[in-house]
Amino acid sequence: MNINKESIYGFLKQCERVLRVAKKPDTDEYKTVAKVTGIGIIIIGVIGFIIALLSQVLFYS
Repeated sequence: MNINKESIYGFLKQCERVLRVAKKPDTDEYKTVAKVTGIGIIIIGVIGFIIALLSQVLFYS
């Protein structure tokens, strides 16, 4: 891996560009993302529970 001044400078310029474009989410956007994330976690948990339940019923009966 070759690290020199130009590569570090280029990386810092890219970071600066990303930070300039990024914005803090407003309250509604934050709530929407939190709801979608929570629903996704619940769905994955339910699927895992169903798989565990089916495996116990099928293999341990």
